[in-house]
Amino acid sequence: MHIFKSFLILFTIGFVTSCNTKEKKQDVELEEVKTSILTEQSVALSKSETLINEAIAAHGGDLYNTAQYAFVFRDKTYSFKNNGSSYEYTKTYKKGDSLVVDVLKNGNFSRTVNDEVINLSEKEVTSGTGAVNSVIYFATLPHKLNDEAVNSKFIETISIKNDTYNVIEVTFNQEGGGEDHDDEYMYWINENTKKIDYLAYNYSVNEGGVRFRVAYNKRVVDGITFQDYTNYEATVGTPLKNLPMLFEANKLKELSKIKTEEVVNLNK
Repeated sequence: MHIFKSFLILFTIGFVTSCNTKEKKQDVELEEVKTSILTEQSVALSKSETLINEAIAAHGGDLYNTAQYAFVFRDKTYSFKNNGSSYEYTKTYKKGDSLVVDVLKNGNFSRTVNDEVINLSEKEVTSGTGAVNSVIYFATLPHKLNDEAVNSKFIETISIKNDTYNVIEVTFNQEGGGEDHDDEYMYWINENTKKIDYLAYNYSVNEGGVRFRVAYNKRVVDGITFQDYTNYEATVGTPLKNLPMLFEANKLKELSKIKTEEVVNLNK
């Protein structure tokens, strides 16, 4: 009888311990599931971010990460060399009898004239940086639209010339957003091709302005899309979302052609 009681006590203790252990294990597993769900929710992309990533994939995707190309824009030769998060942009042009080379490497700007390094003022560095960066930025759209400094927002889905477009608004943080971080951009992404057919922006410098660009001459060079733009002007203060309607009504003034010419893949 004493042996039986002892066995019963041990069995009860073991059973309770086993139940407690199982319950604790279940609690831990439940917490892990909750943590996983919360983590997934926290990293879930917004609709605008998803559309931007689809556009990047359609225009070149991962090829941008190691891309090295050169092209001519308004009689000046530009090149970009990407290596993950590192980059080197150059602008080469003639000024009189001198050969000028501007280099923007990982945010640091320098200039040589006939191979001689030139000391630049802060204003010249800022101006030179913007001049190189802006040309490369537009030539490689939408490559940089998922940078940390970018704030994106889905606006609407509309039709332009019988095609359907998802409209994305983009603004920039002051930190990392460049000299013109307060400019506002809008992109119209073709729902079928996932490519950017139209873009617009407003700016505040030099009394401000509003521009609307229409892509043409689209071509794929070794996997990366390059396209030219017809550049239109609208009245200062015109909401960017109204520009497609004005464009279709022929109420925008054509200013210029934005041509990325003689594109060469430097990796070949």
